[in-house]
Amino acid sequence: MAGDDGHRDAGVGRAGDGPDHRKEAEIQAKLRDGSIRLYELEKQLPPVDAVRVRREFIEQATGAKLEDIGIFSIDADRAATRNCENMIGTVQVPVGVAGPLAINGEYAKGSFWLPLATTEGALVASVNRGAGAITKAGGAEVRILHDGMTRAPVFAAHSVGHAKEIADWAETHEDDLAAIAATTTSHGKMTGLVTFVAGTSVFVRLEFDTKDAMGMNMVTIASAKIADEIAQATGARLIALSGNMCTDKKPAAINGIMGRGRSVVAGVALSHDLIGKVLKTDAATMIEVNYRKNLVGSARAGAMGFNAHAANVVAAMFIACGQDAAHAIDGSTCITTIDATESGVYVAVTLPSLPVGTVGGGTGVDTQNECLNILGVAGGGTPPGANAKKLAEIIGAGVLAGELSLIGALAAQHLARAHQELGRGAKR
Repeated sequence: MAGDDGHRDAGVGRAGDGPDHRKEAEIQAKLRDGSIRLYELEKQLPPVDAVRVRREFIEQATGAKLEDIGIFSIDADRAATRNCENMIGTVQVPVGVAGPLAINGEYAKGSFWLPLATTEGALVASVNRGAGAITKAGGAEVRILHDGMTRAPVFAAHSVGHAKEIADWAETHEDDLAAIAATTTSHGKMTGLVTFVAGTSVFVRLEFDTKDAMGMNMVTIASAKIADEIAQATGARLIALSGNMCTDKKPAAINGIMGRGRSVVAGVALSHDLIGKVLKTDAATMIEVNYRKNLVGSARAGAMGFNAHAANVVAAMFIACGQDAAHAIDGSTCITTIDATESGVYVAVTLPSLPVGTVGGGTGVDTQNECLNILGVAGGGTPPGANAKKLAEIIGAGVLAGELSLIGALAAQHLARAHQELGRGAKR
């Protein structure tokens, strides 16, 4: 590893001559007197220098030593200009691997090692155990149920009658609005439109095929042009480009019902013998734990998801693979089911909303891109969209592994012991 000083090359700054200390001292003085703002440093310095100078200013302002934050291997030029404003360094998250995990999907076929970025002891070990059970059972069957990223502008009408007219006009002109969206991108396509009225508020939920991108920027730009057309044609007043019917970065029933991003289902049949040998429990106990915990307990709590810890695996894979970490909340709407079979059980997870992509956003950050390469999904797929769907299937299978292991641990009364040994570093 190296500090950000180690990332200067002949193409950056002063042909590798090192920092201009006099200029940086002048900038530090201007930062202190307020004549330069922190966000303006990239206009004064190469990004790699701006990151260091900004960090030094924060050290002086707060009295905190930030030596480790300044040690990183990623391309600061890219990160500071495309991924993170006011960058001062990086926070490192340990990355473990679980697997190999056998997957029988439409896009993900074969054996995979899952990169999981986490600081929670026992998580990787738990997913690893579940992956072992799935692989011994012949692999997880995974399918994409639906694919579409959404944005939902909200408009104001002057009466409920006018609100209905706006909604009717938008639905009647769906093809025209799709053509308008096509002028904003060559990579995506509007695939659906549905309206909702609440008093004088009109929500137009637009859905897009975003290929290998997660697609929020793409759909936001397209939705802005569509919203302008709706407002001009109907006399509606655009209030916000996102009206929370999308629904973005919040658990929502509409995403659970209609889907958002990639909707995934994964399942595996486990025999009585495998349940006993790997999970150290039995089919009947697993079924009861899932019923009373994931189904009844979640319902009694008013939860929007019915699972053991699906978001745990989603978040760990999202962080490792450069996804928008806030979208990990969508993993919490997972439904875990266990059906009794003659030979054991069939365990399945349904994830209605996985906003994932393999191009754009954080996927181009060096370390995250390496994790995508572990899975064989970095960059655009052939055909377009195949890599993002493959990633979604792999994450779905990973969630299944995590659910299996935790349910098994609860059924065998092993949960506390595992966290004592792995989460606290106790001797085994």
